[in-house]
This record gives sequence, C-alpha cells and structure tokens, in this order.
Amino acid sequence: MIRVPILMYHSISDRPNAETKPLSVRPSVFADQLAYLKEKRFTPLTVADLVASLHRNNGRALPERPVVVTFDDGYADFHSEALPLLERYDFPATVFLTSGWVRDAGKDAAGRPLDSMLSWSQAREAASCGVEIGGHSHSHPQLDQLPEDELRQELRRNKALLEDKIGSLVSTMAYPYGYSNVRVRREVRRAGYWAACAVSNAIAADRHDVLALPRLTVAEGTSMRMFSRAVEGNQVPLIYMRERVLTKGYAVVRRTRYGLRRVRGQV
Repeated sequence: MIRVPILMYHSISDRPNAETKPLSVRPSVFADQLAYLKEKRFTPLTVADLVASLHRNNGRALPERPVVVTFDDGYADFHSEALPLLERYDFPATVFLTSGWVRDAGKDAAGRPLDSMLSWSQAREAASCGVEIGGHSHSHPQLDQLPEDELRQELRRNKALLEDKIGSLVSTMAYPYGYSNVRVRREVRRAGYWAACAVSNAIAADRHDVLALPRLTVAEGTSMRMFSRAVEGNQVPLIYMRERVLTKGYAVVRRTRYGLRRVRGQV
C-alpha cells in the first residue's frame, strides 16, 4: 500500500496574532522540520504531482519517500518567511488560496481574513518559484452548510479568479476547516477540480478518495518528536487522538444544523 504524509500548515510567523497563533509555526521550527525531511531523504511533491503519480501506473512513478507540504488560506508570511526556507531546502509546496481574502482583492473581497494576506503579485511570484496554487473557496465558509447555489458560486468563483490572476490551471483545492460531504465533493468535481484535501490527521494512501485526501496538522504545539513520528507514520492515530475526537464530535453538530436548516427551508 502507498502511504504519503501530506502536511498542513497555516501561518509561519514569530509574531502571529491571537486568531492564527494556535495554527502557527515559528520560522525556526519550520526550518528544522524541512531539514529533518531533507536529512531523512523524503522527496517533496505538490498535491498535483502526487495525484498525477497515483493515477499513473498505479503509483509506480512515486519516489521512495514522498511527502507533500501544503499551506491553507494564503497568509502574507508565506511569502516573507516560508518561501525563502522552501527555496533554501529545494522544497516545492502547495498553497490553497482563499481568493476573497487576497490583500488586493478589491471588488472581489469577501469573508473576514484572520491576518495579513498574500497579494496577487506575491501569489504569482510564489507560482513562478514552483509553488502550486490551489483553491480554498472564495470567502472561506463551511461548504457543507451552504445551499446549492452558494456552494457552486464559492467553488467556481474561486477557481476562475485564481486561474485569471495566476495565469495557470488550478486543479486541486482544500476544504475550509477540512469539512466536506458527498454533496460538496460532487460540486468540487463539477467545478473542475480533480483532487481535494481534507484534514483527518491521517497518512494519505492510495485507498483514499482523491477528493478527500487526509492531511496531518502541523501547528504551534507540534514538537519535533511528534512531527517525526507523524511523517514516519508511527502511531499517527494516537498522536492526533484529541483532534480526531473533536472533529468527529463537531461533524455530528454540523450535520444536525444542516438538517434543521433544510427542514426550515433555509437551504
């Protein structure tokens, strides 16, 4: 069985604000993590590269120790802190960008950014350095709570804006908050995406749906011991036990909310 750790980052900063702090990683810690992956001979891929390899020849094109580094939302510190380190260690990455949060979104601005965000020119510069730009919805809602028309608009507007502003095909995306269901995944496929990332805190494998690839959260509380055990696939369920319990519990709450809204005719 093919197993690939897909790492999920958000902010890389020594000075995160209160909202991004729980999911932030210090630049020095991020550098140590990249150094570990380099020393242990992991081969970095983008999400698009990974899915293409899995699809081709039943995955035989994959390197021996693949790893995928992803970033959600598109914070400005990706350009100032993460990108120089990725270039130093020669690591490609995937940034899932929320188009309505982009700093110079102008008339397309939507939602409420949690911190300073990338500009379109910075996103284009990252793409020119080998970074894959993927979708992350337009305004960062919980997609599984949206009515059909709003869901379709969130996905298609995001993809169209990214392709127009970046100038390249956008084929992968990540679900805001990691939430999706069959209905959302169906619309993701119809919007033209051929792969999507969730969270799940598990090692991705060839048995997983390419529209719900699991990732491993890397955040403020991720020690090097926890990081090394996660990427090596050692006791991953135990490492993320608390996160898994909270995610499953909240999934029940969200399904109940959506059901009530349907009964009331709000969706």
